[in-house]
Amino acid sequence: MGHDITLKAGDGFEFGGYRADPAGVPNAAIVVIQEIFGVNRHIRNVCDRFAAQGYVAVAPSIFDRTERNFQSGYSPKEIAVARKFVADPDWPAMLRDTQAAIDAVQGVGPVGIVGFCLGGSVAYAAATKLHGLKAAIGYYGGAVARFADDKPAVPTQLHFGELDSGIPLDDVETIKAKRPEVEVLVYTGAQHGFGCDERASYDKPSADRAWQRSLDFLATHLK
Repeated sequence: MGHDITLKAGDGFEFGGYRADPAGVPNAAIVVIQEIFGVNRHIRNVCDRFAAQGYVAVAPSIFDRTERNFQSGYSPKEIAVARKFVADPDWPAMLRDTQAAIDAVQGVGPVGIVGFCLGGSVAYAAATKLHGLKAAIGYYGGAVARFADDKPAVPTQLHFGELDSGIPLDDVETIKAKRPEVEVLVYTGAQHGFGCDERASYDKPSADRAWQRSLDFLATHLK
């Protein structure tokens, strides 16, 4: 359903990505932000699923400044390699590249952003700092609690797993306390990465519920 694309950031840097288009005329667009595993099969599948719902979906390769076209699976060895990309994350650069993806689909209609893992944190930061968005959704973003003093400029929904070993529930409560206007959803028994059907932590009931809530949220705010 989709194809590889080239994007250009505001500083002139060119980088890759993936775009999926619906069969009919789209009414809105979604920017999908990757986990630490790159724009891999899972993220491409997410774009395809959004396209099947009538959205243009584009996933920028926000690690291209470090290693072009990095893609990874989810074995322990692959996870260890992928973590090197976020040992000292360049948030401004990732946001520049995210802005480029937003700009690339402005002509489609209203634009939302959905991010997973690292991308969940990027999606939240984008809601507070970038322009051109109408809605934001973050899945298990570990840095959101650190960013929670910043208020999103658009409706924002966040998904967390109750048993996420990297995001304690205290962090989730901090987000709720600082940002009461944000919809924060916690999934009982779910771990980090519960929404990815290629990870050992995949929890289908939680993933299905979160996906439907995301679709409903986007349908409400991307009119």
